[in-house]
Amino acid sequence: MKIDMIQNTNSHSPFLRQPLTWVRRVGVLALASLVAGCSSDVMSPAGHVAVQLRNIMGISTFLMLLIVIPVMVAVCIFAWHYRASNKRAEYDPEFHHSTSLELLTWAAPLTIIVWLGAITWVGTHQLDPYRPLEQIDARTPVDPDVEPLIIQTVSMDWKWMFIYPQYGIATINEVAAPIDRPIKFEMTSTEVMNAFHVPALAGMIYTMAGMQTTLWAVGNDPGVYEGRSSHYSGAGFSGMSFDFHVLEQTEFEDWIGKSTQAEALDRQRYLELAEPSENVEPMFFELADEDLYHAILNRCLLPGEVCMDEQMMNEHARKNGGVRGSHHAGAHGAEQDELPVQGKSQENDIETLSGGESQDASELESDETPASELEPVSLNDNSRESLTGQQN
Repeated sequence: MKIDMIQNTNSHSPFLRQPLTWVRRVGVLALASLVAGCSSDVMSPAGHVAVQLRNIMGISTFLMLLIVIPVMVAVCIFAWHYRASNKRAEYDPEFHHSTSLELLTWAAPLTIIVWLGAITWVGTHQLDPYRPLEQIDARTPVDPDVEPLIIQTVSMDWKWMFIYPQYGIATINEVAAPIDRPIKFEMTSTEVMNAFHVPALAGMIYTMAGMQTTLWAVGNDPGVYEGRSSHYSGAGFSGMSFDFHVLEQTEFEDWIGKSTQAEALDRQRYLELAEPSENVEPMFFELADEDLYHAILNRCLLPGEVCMDEQMMNEHARKNGGVRGSHHAGAHGAEQDELPVQGKSQENDIETLSGGESQDASELESDETPASELEPVSLNDNSRESLTGQQN
């Protein structure tokens, strides 16, 4: 009686009546989960840098599947062949070693690892975000006469600011670039570390307060592409996205024209924009302060604040006896005062300390280099950049 009841119950179980249906459902859900992790922008790039990133990802996945798929198939074959009902399967409890299996299980993975390592090494250097572009696309080299488009990018709470120093404009949550023109992003942050990502154009790179990171990109296909913050930064993180427009040259000029007659962006207006806000609509500004990005980067927006690069240069000069920076608060590119360390004032000090003993003074002076022969230390642009440590 009990056996009949159990059989009766099992006959109504959906897992037993329709096993294939449930397998199909689980398979569909698993496939949907995998596909959901792949952005259409990543798989359909619109720029040469993004194309190379997609190719590396595709090749790496293929190489890994060369190991994964055979292993999964072998698991199924072994489970079926050595099932309990298969009397033809041989069982050898004394088996402990096979040279052929050892070679197979070690040689194949090592070969894949070598291939993956080579691809990673080459790709890492070719796609270094700090490395200027050499190709517009797979067949077209960069024209050395074409000036790259510089876009100074600032991640804020919770929005993005884009400054175009070459055109004297700035925008919030909207950015554009002409087709096939190299783009150099110079990026920093107001406070919280963030991450800049336009999947269709280039890879992801972080932004940090007081530091500058660089990313090179290019757009080959006209269109509007999604840009986003890919690093959680607080309550408004989910709305921290923007549209990236890749335009023909004439359309880009028209887009620039929208900002030339817009509201002026000075430091006071920037401080207002820097206040936390969520889901901000695109805004356009005429850049009223050419040094605004430098002041944001070096954290000297308010009167009386000393810029970080000036502090570093002064510290370097103090330690090395060179020059002292003369940047006023918030200024950029100001001239430096060349101050020789040794001079006539030292000679006077020696005479005073010696109490008029000319012999001692002359001996001390002989060890010093005359002021007229001193070469004041100056910092060129490259050394200044290395000292500020603004780039990672």
